[in-house]
Amino acid sequence: MKGWGKWIWLAGLILLGLTHRAEAATATCRMSFSLEEWSVFYESATGQGEIRCSNGQSATVSIRAKGGGLTVGKSRIANGEGRFSPVEDISELFGSYGSASANAGIGPSSAARVVTKGTVSLALSGTGQGVDLGIDFGNFVIEKVAPKAPKKK
Repeated sequence: MKGWGKWIWLAGLILLGLTHRAEAATATCRMSFSLEEWSVFYESATGQGEIRCSNGQSATVSIRAKGGGLTVGKSRIANGEGRFSPVEDISELFGSYGSASANAGIGPSSAARVVTKGTVSLALSGTGQGVDLGIDFGNFVIEKVAPKAPKKK
């Protein structure tokens, strides 16, 4: 039984490592954003935002959406908010999400949409101004904006 002690110790270390990985810290992240959109059968939207996570990570992002469907309109969201499903790292939030929506509105309005990318979901909501009517499908892309280089003197 002399040899068993080192194997039990090694098995304990492995289990400790697996348990630590299973309990890896997850962060909750939110995005504040603004977005301008237009559509006549083809939808296009662009905007910018800021993502902040509970683990201290943050990023300035650009947003774009493209798609199509039976839709027509023009709108602007000024104070949008997005809530992501929990992630381990902010880098999991960048990329292309699938989306679908139905909308109708004239003047001041509010909107909500959920977009997904693999295991990451993003619930978007906001208020704005515009005219919308239709059903559309497409993608919603979030890209990290590179920090601006300092000006040389």
